[in-house]
Formats: sequence, C-alpha cells, structure tokens
Amino acid sequence: MAKPNKKGPVRTVDIFCSKCRTQLYKYRKGGKGALVKCFIERISEDYTEEVATCPGCQQVFARQTLIRGTPALKMIGQKVYMK
Repeated sequence: MAKPNKKGPVRTVDIFCSKCRTQLYKYRKGGKGALVKCFIERISEDYTEEVATCPGCQQVFARQTLIRGTPALKMIGQKVYMK
C-alpha cells in the first residue's frame, strides 16, 4: 500500500466535538467525503491536551492506529463534526 502524501491537501477544515462544540483540530483534509480518519502529520493546529480526548468534556473521540504505516486517529462515529 502507498503512504499518504507528505505535503497533503491545501484545504483545511476545523474539527469540533459534537458534545460540547469545542474546537479540536485544524486539519488538511483531502476529498469531499466524511471524516473517518486524521493522519497526524496533516494536523496543522492541535487544540487538545491529551491525544484523542476533548479538552472541554473529556470525551474520547478517536483511537490511535497505523493506517498504511502512518500514525493516524480513527474517528469514532458521530463524536466529531467538521466545518
């Protein structure tokens, strides 16, 4: 399997917690589909103190994993939304 692009896409999206509406990340997302995973190297701004845990309500919104050999966060359904 091929690794994801290092530079990545130019378009950034803001990722928020669904429960308390706290901003979690600014992320360089490719494509126009749903947010399923976040490659850690594509996160441009991180507003969380603990990995994959919302700073506002302490809800765990993702799991750390390796996708195609690259560290990523696999999002848990309906815990986050993006704008």
